[in-house]
Amino acid sequence: MILPIYVYGQPVLRKVAEDINPDYPNLKELIDNMFETMDNADGVGLAAPQIGLPIRVVTVDLDVLSEDYPEFKGFRKVYINAHILETSDDLVSMEEGCLSLPGIHESVKRSNKIRVKYLDENLVEHDEVVEGYLARVMQHEFDHLEGKMFIDHLSPLRKQMIKGKLNAMLKGNAHCTYRVKTVK
Repeated sequence: MILPIYVYGQPVLRKVAEDINPDYPNLKELIDNMFETMDNADGVGLAAPQIGLPIRVVTVDLDVLSEDYPEFKGFRKVYINAHILETSDDLVSMEEGCLSLPGIHESVKRSNKIRVKYLDENLVEHDEVVEGYLARVMQHEFDHLEGKMFIDHLSPLRKQMIKGKLNAMLKGNAHCTYRVKTVK
């Protein structure tokens, strides 16, 4: 089922998400719905707070990038109770967008290498070092689990320059091709 994506201004996007128990009700259905919602919106990642749930569940699908990045062929993963344990000092700047911030794209500096701990969809624990584009996507999505958004990494000047778009979203004006849930 395709769910509405919560847009900037929704309080759930600023809450620190909670870890879930292995017996979380309808977890498989939730994961399927998150992938369907993300695919419908042409996203590569979706965090549960973006569909109104303050829990630590993230879906990522990088297969759409496999033409340019062959290593992502068939890459479709779930991250449950995900936490970043370490970040490198090696920062890389790249443009980012977000399904919860439709129409906003800005350059963001992020660590090129991170160490993460999470459970996969089978509730198997992983402790991995991740680099490059996947590390960026994971940091972006895991930020949502900490109540942060990519605009929080922008300079005061850049934030000022997008203030009009953010204020429009707060007034319920979000223009995109997918279903959203705005504040108003």
